[in-house]
Amino acid sequence: LIGTHAVIEKDVQFKNLGFVVIDEQHRFGVEQRAALIGKAGRPHVLVMSATPIPRTLALLIYGELDVSIIDELPPGRRKVSTFCVDSRYHPRLLAFVQKLCAEGRQIFVVCPKVEDETEEDEPSGFSTDRPELLSAVDTAERFREELPKLRIGCVHGRLKPAEKDRIMRAFADGELDILVATTVVEVGVDVPNAALMLVENAERFGLSQLHQLRGRVGRGPYQSYCVLVTDHDSEDTRARMKILCETNDGFRIAEEDLRLRGPGDFFGSRQHGLPELHIADLGTDTRTLQEAKDAALKILSEDPELSRYPLLQERIALLLEKTEGTLN
Repeated sequence: LIGTHAVIEKDVQFKNLGFVVIDEQHRFGVEQRAALIGKAGRPHVLVMSATPIPRTLALLIYGELDVSIIDELPPGRRKVSTFCVDSRYHPRLLAFVQKLCAEGRQIFVVCPKVEDETEEDEPSGFSTDRPELLSAVDTAERFREELPKLRIGCVHGRLKPAEKDRIMRAFADGELDILVATTVVEVGVDVPNAALMLVENAERFGLSQLHQLRGRVGRGPYQSYCVLVTDHDSEDTRARMKILCETNDGFRIAEEDLRLRGPGDFFGSRQHGLPELHIADLGTDTRTLQEAKDAALKILSEDPELSRYPLLQERIALLLEKTEGTLN
């Protein structure tokens, strides 16, 4: 059965679920993945992502997952050149867009919200003291005024599915030069002729999202570019943008994401904060952590009930009690 998040709903039951594949795993929450896996006893599970989320790296280190890495681009793909600029570069970006379109290429422009309206709920962790957020609808109108000779479409999640599909098909068929969108184009969009991904308010997107968005270009034989536009000059924003400009390696990006914001709660649903390690460093002590995992497996194979290790029993009980309290 191949499906969307709909297969997670309680009404969907399986007779004998043996294998679960979760593609684009960063698009699913911890509880969503657990709910799907929970529809069976002990199914085999494969999770896939171009950019592993920090929690996944942490689970790898803790020995809860085995990992296979495909560290090369698919045939025909080209490395995407990535740059970070502020909004003062807008005139130069317009000229670059015109140049690429004159060469027959197409452009993605991604914005963090659909349209301007009464102030939306602030996402957790963001201050209201920040540059104006650009909307897809207004940005599309602005581009139409500034580039009247180009064919510009706009797509977002509030459109009816048929209208959204029509616009996406028009872009894929080369009937539009520029597609202004929200993150609805993050995955599942294949337009080999697209050569530029322009992301407005790039500070509002996670590293995994930005890496996925960048993956919408460079899918054909043409040199492709990703330009991240942000007026934020905080140390955190600079560090995150620098990572994307320096590498196209999804695992390197995930490792830096892990270092910058921590892996979250390994057993629960919290997805941020520092790990509860007093000595080990997830970024540099991988070998030592692997040795600890091997030692733990050896102990469990010899004494599954830990009857000879009362101190371990006590500490595990405390950990599970604390975790259960967090989940409740």
